[in-house]
Amino acid sequence: MVDDHELVRHGLAMLLSSADDVTPVGEAGDGEAALALVERHRPDVVLMDISMPGMDGVEATRRIMADHPDTAVVVLSSFSERRMVLEAIDAGAAGYLLKDGDMDDILRAVRAAAAGEAPLAPRAAQAILSARPARSMPELSVREREVAEFVVEGLRNKDIAERMGISEKTVKTHLTHVYQRLGVATRTELVAAMKAARG
Repeated sequence: MVDDHELVRHGLAMLLSSADDVTPVGEAGDGEAALALVERHRPDVVLMDISMPGMDGVEATRRIMADHPDTAVVVLSSFSERRMVLEAIDAGAAGYLLKDGDMDDILRAVRAAAAGEAPLAPRAAQAILSARPARSMPELSVREREVAEFVVEGLRNKDIAERMGISEKTVKTHLTHVYQRLGVATRTELVAAMKAARG
């Protein structure tokens, strides 16, 4: 977990330690320390604050994604402004939660991110949807829609390839087309768009 307030880190550590299926591996007070922590422990999930001295959470997320793409970063922030949410998602964050949310939501989000899902606080999801033009789902081919639905379920490219009996390269090609046609740039945005289309 990464936050410049020691009290917040301590509270999160206690919360995560209370779960049988979650094991905290370290704490960091800024982006630079977060990078070192991830390099050392290779965690499945990182809880990342946005506003910190030195390297902020957006830049730290971007660098973690570049070096450790299998690590899911879930932002935990006080800010719900559209710009902040979009910057975090565009940097590669798998999810975005707000600090004024329920504590149980944090545990659920950690589990969801570890499973490849995209946990979003309602206000964060609204920020994403309001910034992206609405696109209709019929623009997708049958195969593209199938790949998109598997992404919503939280499957990774390798798992999708096995389910569909195709190569990972073909899955990536389908996803590229889906992103282009729906006007999204990340898996998180794709999940939000698909869920919005379902009503």
